[in-house]
Amino acid sequence: MISVFPKTLIATRFFSRTRTHTPKLTAIRTMSSSTQRVFQLKLDPLTGNSEWVVIEDDDESFAQNFHQPLLATTSYLDMLNDSARNAAFRQAIEKTITKPCHVLDIGAGTGLLSMMAARATGDQGRVTACESYLPMVKLMKKVLRLNGMEGRVTVINKRSDELEVGRDISSRADVLVSEILDSELLGEGLIPTLQHAHDNLLVENALTVPYRATTYGQLVESTFLWQLHDLHNNEATVSDGIHLTPPGLDSVLGVKCQQYAMHCDPIQEEIKLLSEPFKIFEFDFWKRPESFGETELCIKATNDGRVHAVVSWWVLQLDHEGTIYYSTAPRWISSPTITSPVDWCDHWKQCVWFVPGSGISIFKGEEIHLHATHTATSISYNLDTQVPTTEILNHRWTTGDLQLVLPPERAAIYGDRGWRLSMLKAVQSMLQGRDRRLCLVADDSVFLPLLVAQLSEAPHVMSLLPGLKERGLQYLQAAAHANGLSHNCIEVLEKRVKQLTMHDMHQKKVDLLIAEPFYVGNDGMLPWQNLRFWRDRTTLNDILSEDALIIPSKGILRACAISLPDLWRSRCCLSKIEGFDHSVVNATLGACGHLPELEEGPCLPFFVWQCGEFDVLSETFDVMEFDFSKQICQCQGKSQVQFTKSGVCHGFVLWIDWAMDLQNSVVISTGPDRRYWKQGVKLLGTPRTVGPQRSRNVQACSAVLEAFFNPLKGELKIILDFL
Repeated sequence: MISVFPKTLIATRFFSRTRTHTPKLTAIRTMSSSTQRVFQLKLDPLTGNSEWVVIEDDDESFAQNFHQPLLATTSYLDMLNDSARNAAFRQAIEKTITKPCHVLDIGAGTGLLSMMAARATGDQGRVTACESYLPMVKLMKKVLRLNGMEGRVTVINKRSDELEVGRDISSRADVLVSEILDSELLGEGLIPTLQHAHDNLLVENALTVPYRATTYGQLVESTFLWQLHDLHNNEATVSDGIHLTPPGLDSVLGVKCQQYAMHCDPIQEEIKLLSEPFKIFEFDFWKRPESFGETELCIKATNDGRVHAVVSWWVLQLDHEGTIYYSTAPRWISSPTITSPVDWCDHWKQCVWFVPGSGISIFKGEEIHLHATHTATSISYNLDTQVPTTEILNHRWTTGDLQLVLPPERAAIYGDRGWRLSMLKAVQSMLQGRDRRLCLVADDSVFLPLLVAQLSEAPHVMSLLPGLKERGLQYLQAAAHANGLSHNCIEVLEKRVKQLTMHDMHQKKVDLLIAEPFYVGNDGMLPWQNLRFWRDRTTLNDILSEDALIIPSKGILRACAISLPDLWRSRCCLSKIEGFDHSVVNATLGACGHLPELEEGPCLPFFVWQCGEFDVLSETFDVMEFDFSKQICQCQGKSQVQFTKSGVCHGFVLWIDWAMDLQNSVVISTGPDRRYWKQGVKLLGTPRTVGPQRSRNVQACSAVLEAFFNPLKGELKIILDFL
């Protein structure tokens, strides 16, 4: 459902909508020819390498290059399972389109809104469905064929800004239906899409569904949200002697100032509301929007506290009269006239804007000024208190202040006292009694080079920084100096792992190979895709000394059975949606439930704590170990699961715990109780009622989970058998 993006590179829908997981397929390039051709970028998470694969506009080529489920990592399935959204659009389309006309659907996806429009406009009307992403176009044509709509909807595989009246469409459209909204509202290109449509594709005074969107916000206090961005103040409580944001350089490393999509309902008990909800911006779909806008709001505090963040959401008014609404508000916001999703859904969340630093202290009744600005694709805020205090009043921060940008979760990890002390203990243990060691940091960690350099008596630390590259080098040079380290104690090698030779090591063997592991861009992937460290360790084998120490020493794949009713419901198989059969999309979208016997749903990355209702039904169990003292190899493991709690099992959660030393005395867990890491979730085709032995009315008291790791593809195959 992408509409307007630069012509040389089209980010696919699942990249532009703020997501909870990152796909292996990252971008597409198109070429104009008699046959539509797409270059699809595929990423190998174990090597960090990528390649362009050609997709021709024919089914045979498509089937050869891509295996189902191609679109499992997108949010299409979750969106199509959002019954409140589907019903609201159907009601608004039926109310808006009351006679034959020309309807344009921009970002048509599976064609659901196009079919609704075709049904409403009748046999005499016309519907044009515009969709830029070729795999989705193929899926849409299957859906249209299944529902007998092939002759009623004209499908155009282009971006909306490439459409021309007289060439692609015979006349301007009377009605625009579209759903090109992300959690922030503007990130999928809503404004430039509407601008181009009103200028070139729509009649004057065209009707639109939706009619209007309004953004709202609320000031909140939350220690958890503060920890996600204020690395400088959080690391002040750590006693390892390392300063990632030393005085004078506190803005060279941090979190980008932008809105971050997040489910706020799970942390409701940890949030203190400091204001009433306030309206920020209003965007009318029925007229041409402006690319830039700003507003000043005076907000009165309803509680004493410290403003750590602005939580925001939006409300869609889908019809002209204002009787059909849809909202992404958190559950603590209620309105009798506005429809919110009945069930949990993941495709739209709330957004969080972090107030820089430790926040702004405020007292009940005090006023605070919020300056909100929107560009064509984003919304940002600045806060000022009205009454002077001893704090800095103007909290303005720009991304230009930052030399190195971290994901919020990584900033929280770097500021976490427990994580830092664990790393300190592991490195101290490895270095004890060993002098003049050559250390190589294999990943994108900016903490470990500083830590090893500080703890070594004669430090010589080399770092690869495969994702951070030049930016990481500049940061480490500044940080090393600010931490009192010699200017030449840390050397950044600007080469790929497979290109390194003894010459790059100054003819010395590596004595300590270390990683967190953290690779830029991998934070949205499955946990075992950080086994890239194991692949790198294998590639570097010839330059490691015979007694080289490896940190982490091993990875332990762990799992537990879990009840996840909300997540399972959002990813279950589709049948009819508002009267239109979507069963042909299930395999491609990675649906679970009622699949053919030989097919199973994929394992996908999620922050389990953000997945709505969940309940752990078994003890944590070990599945297999990855021994990093050895070269990467095929692994398999098998464990019997004993259920410790009665309930409905919807799947299993899997993660990797990293043993940081040889004695396994320091283990970094990334399990579901750790909110800074994503876990892998393997949903069942059919949920099972489970419970401890001798429980009544249960389908299973135990299960066997078997896993196979393929080092060539970096994939983990999981087989489940209930007993």
